[in-house]
Amino acid sequence: MIVLFSGTTEGRRLSHTLAAEGAAVTVCVATEYGAAAQGAAPGLTIRTGRLDAAGMAALLRGAALCVDATHPYAAAASRNIRAACRAAGAPYLRLLRPASALPPDALCAPDAAAAARLLAGTEGNILLATGTKELAAFAPLGGARLYPRVLPSHAALDACAAAGIPARNIIAMQGPFTEALNRALLEQYAIRVFVTKDGGAPGGFAEKAAAARAAAARLLVIGRPAEEAGGVSYEAALAACREAVRTCKN
Repeated sequence: MIVLFSGTTEGRRLSHTLAAEGAAVTVCVATEYGAAAQGAAPGLTIRTGRLDAAGMAALLRGAALCVDATHPYAAAASRNIRAACRAAGAPYLRLLRPASALPPDALCAPDAAAAARLLAGTEGNILLATGTKELAAFAPLGGARLYPRVLPSHAALDACAAAGIPARNIIAMQGPFTEALNRALLEQYAIRVFVTKDGGAPGGFAEKAAAARAAAARLLVIGRPAEEAGGVSYEAALAACREAVRTCKN
């Protein structure tokens, strides 16, 4: 059995490819929204909900391989998965999408709090494409100038309300987005700073950077957290999973 902690395009693609080849794959996602995005297929077992350390280790016991295909910014989740693999004696593999080349004029910050400090004392509207967990860090800048782009879910809307974001400022859409749509939003809301994470190519980072340049908005990028384990490409992860399946069958 392959256990895959998903939440990314690559995770979904990997799980469906392996299932189509006849492998038994258990996919773990944190939310119902993630389960819907994952999609069902013969051979896939979807486990929805956050697991504690004991539950995660129990799930991993006997697994041929654990693939961590969580988001590049899900540092806490990755730490927990690695610890559970050690406890269960399961092999661990990190599927990590490559980082993007940042535009030379981009501002950079190590985390959301540092990004908010950079923006303190500035003027103009800010488009936040950083996720709901970071909204609290930007709230002191004043909700009236913040335009968060969030998933169209009740939880996301509640997080925006808690951060003091006016309903008229909330952009509830599911990405990734084209350069044209990014630019249209930047121009529609007179955005001066576009704050984002480096989600790589699957996260539409190049389209964000190009749109910011075209709309004369400053790009502020929150850097990726340091990885404790080196990541591998999708192709390498697929090859490792196939080898694990072959070993189990022999």
